[in-house]
Amino acid sequence: MKKITVYSEASYLFAIITLSFAVAMISSTGFGVSMIVAPAYILSLKVSFLTFGQAEYVIQGLLFLIFLVLNKKFKPIYLTSFITGLIYGGILDLWRLIIPHFNPNITTVGSFSLWLRIVYLIIGMLLTAISIALFFRTYLYPQVYDFFVKAISQKFGISTTKFKIGFDATFLVLSFIMSFAFFKKINGIGIATVIMTLFNGMLIGFVGRIIDKYFVFKPRFEKLADKFII
Repeated sequence: MKKITVYSEASYLFAIITLSFAVAMISSTGFGVSMIVAPAYILSLKVSFLTFGQAEYVIQGLLFLIFLVLNKKFKPIYLTSFITGLIYGGILDLWRLIIPHFNPNITTVGSFSLWLRIVYLIIGMLLTAISIALFFRTYLYPQVYDFFVKAISQKFGISTTKFKIGFDATFLVLSFIMSFAFFKKINGIGIATVIMTLFNGMLIGFVGRIIDKYFVFKPRFEKLADKFII
């Protein structure tokens, strides 16, 4: 069967829009958020003048500095991963502003019916896996979280899926530390956080294999793509 060709640039844009939508959706359920965005979410709950998206800039900025230390080299092109994070954070705040169910100032988090919250969680997890799998298949750098996983796993020859699982577990621990430090209790972490920590890496790998079965990705701008080689 002939595979469908998709331009990497289109995949990149779709991944940003879809991932930000998924995060906004999951955060509205009251089941907690994914372990990756939990530190930023918890920070936004603690610091009232920071939106969820703005708190993402803080956490991703710190992670980017850690990446530079581990990578032991810097290229200006690496900064595009942080730019991706800026775009993602802006769209995340936009989704939370324009969709009443996602806006905590309009709809109290987790206040709608249980069945709908579960549907939101399932859809959000699936969209998250699709988005990250697409990020891994484009030359353009994803936001810092996924860029870190992609770049460091390649540098040290570690399976991306296995490294992603370990990365997720590390962020889960960090989320608990921040929650207790800020609120003396669990806040922003829930059953969704645990489920995504255990299964997100495997789900991304599974979705990725399905994508590879039917699609092939290539750059529309090949000369630009050469500049993004890690």
